[in-house]
Amino acid sequence: MKKKTARLYFIDAMRAWAILMMLQGHFVDGLLDTAFRDDTNTIFGIWKYFRGITAPVFFTVSGFIFTYLLVRGDKVGFENPRVKKGIKRGLELLLIGYLLRINLFGLLQGQIYESFYLVDVLHCIGLSILGIVGIYLLTFKRKGFVFPLVLAAAMFSIFLFEPLYATWNFSSLPSFLANYLTRSNGSVFTILPWFGYAATGGFLSLLFSRFKNFKYLYPTAIVSTAIIGIGLILFSSDFFYILYQNTDIQLFNNILLNNYLFIRLGNVLVVFTVFMLFRGLLQNPTLLKIGQSTLSIYVVHFIILYGSFTGLGLYRFLNHALTPEVVVPSALLFMVVSTYTALQYERHKEFIKLNIASTLHFCWIQTETLALYTASLLKTLFFRLLRRLGLAKN
Repeated sequence: MKKKTARLYFIDAMRAWAILMMLQGHFVDGLLDTAFRDDTNTIFGIWKYFRGITAPVFFTVSGFIFTYLLVRGDKVGFENPRVKKGIKRGLELLLIGYLLRINLFGLLQGQIYESFYLVDVLHCIGLSILGIVGIYLLTFKRKGFVFPLVLAAAMFSIFLFEPLYATWNFSSLPSFLANYLTRSNGSVFTILPWFGYAATGGFLSLLFSRFKNFKYLYPTAIVSTAIIGIGLILFSSDFFYILYQNTDIQLFNNILLNNYLFIRLGNVLVVFTVFMLFRGLLQNPTLLKIGQSTLSIYVVHFIILYGSFTGLGLYRFLNHALTPEVVVPSALLFMVVSTYTALQYERHKEFIKLNIASTLHFCWIQTETLALYTASLLKTLFFRLLRRLGLAKN
């Protein structure tokens, strides 16, 4: 009999919160008139701060969930079925990321627009999953602490040296590869530094997996994440200032000038604290289902807002055109429509896939039949022509 693994419902709730924050964040940022973007306005300032938290939380939770599932079985290395699933999932996210940027009208004209090659959330999460799988395969034969240690080291190195690689333009690389490393061409996200948050999630999940039977797991985790998170928010900049003053290393000063990665890491840990603290209240079935359907919700919202495949999205017609009085209720409606549509898809996913497969099979059979008929007709006409020319006998 298989041993059941308790589901971490607070993680699903965090995913739900993060995807809903992403929906309203993209909607408001894309459609709110620039005249109302006033950083001195308290409401706008709060909204902007929380919008900045959304992506770090989403990447961290994605890394957490995947790594937690990766190590929970008895099989290790290449025999671990989660390795194959992880590679498949990573490649699937990369493919979906590119498909969402296809413009069918452009393809009909024989063009692939430059925006197709830009990198977004799905590309980076897919590549992050592949990165975690790679680190796992390189470390599974070593002692148990090596895997989490490498993840933690990767996170720290990526965050620490961000001022260095952020200035590189990677102009020697083909643009479709450079887009994964620099935002200078228009990419929204890049694998660096965002893999750092996925690695953080992986590291945290390994701690949860290691101490899952510890009686005081949640009290310890709540206190630890709260202290470390608040410490990073309030004191990480002072820490790098002290390092710079005592070592005169310019890197520390550069971090100090834009210390967003470590502060956002602190924000992420505080969000973990809040969701763990109220985990008993976060088991609403609809909320958890939203957290388990984030890919479908993301795809639906991208199509509606940015006009995947056609370019005919809300962003094209209402770009920076709405007032706050209109954008707030519209954002709520957008969240409801996107989420409801995605949940309905998840509910009927097997039926929809079956119908699509049946339709494609029918189309293939009809195409094959038409091709055979056309070939036969052309053969008959060809021989008739040869006979009229006296080049073939009856």
